[in-house]
Amino acid sequence: MSKRLIVLSCVFALATKVAATELAVKVATTAEKSEAAPAQRIIALSPHIVESLFAIGAGEQIVGTVNYADFPKSALDIPRIGGHHGMQIEKILQMRPDLVISWRSGNKVEDIEKLKSLGLKVIYSEAKNVDGVADELRRFGKLTGHEEKAEQLALEFSETLLKLRQTYQDKPAISVFYQLWSEPLMSVNKNTWIHQLLETCGATNVFADNSTNYPHLSIENVVVAKPDLIIMPQENSKTPQPKINWQQWQMIPAVKHNQFVEIDADLVHRFSSRMLIGLEDMCGKIDKSRQTIASY
Repeated sequence: MSKRLIVLSCVFALATKVAATELAVKVATTAEKSEAAPAQRIIALSPHIVESLFAIGAGEQIVGTVNYADFPKSALDIPRIGGHHGMQIEKILQMRPDLVISWRSGNKVEDIEKLKSLGLKVIYSEAKNVDGVADELRRFGKLTGHEEKAEQLALEFSETLLKLRQTYQDKPAISVFYQLWSEPLMSVNKNTWIHQLLETCGATNVFADNSTNYPHLSIENVVVAKPDLIIMPQENSKTPQPKINWQQWQMIPAVKHNQFVEIDADLVHRFSSRMLIGLEDMCGKIDKSRQTIASY
């Protein structure tokens, strides 16, 4: 092989290597930009996720959601792709989402794994405690390109939550039965979101130490627990609960002194910033009962 041919071969090999390197860098850079780009076609698999996205200004980026997503009013116009009992996978694929935000407690594991296996980007709503709502707002802000609004809302959330704690948390304890559901009769233990809210209001959850997060109970369990107050959440978005005639159980202090309050479950049960409206209402009603009981 001539000296000139060898030189040309080396130059060609070097040029090819440089071109390949440049291409790899371009592909990697494009992938990074794509990964970092705000999501524009979001599937939100829980009502509280929808509420949070609207709150930070990302509502118009939602292309599909679940059956009970009903706030704000604009959310009612979003196409439905299923609910707690399962998702319409084909319909989700047709919507070409660039982000699916799921909720571990409210979505079927099989559905989420299927979406992942089909190549969709799936993340989870992960607020495990009340304070975590602020962090989740910030996270959603980064994912959707609404960081400034999300940060503002997160700060307001944390400040309001702190004020509620300072106002109610250290007041004299009042024992509470939180009637999560009436048929079957259910409540909550200390590992739940609702228990944290009760603590914020300075209330003692009579079933805090139950071994099950959402225990099924009998009336006799409530009689033995002797709550001073019975809280009955009302879910406007679902079928009304059957009523329990508590008046026949006068040995329960709450029944004897007619200490019952109703709260808006659609506010209190959702992991969104709007929850604070429901929390403030619940704390106020608990405090009113506290004052009434203290006057006996």
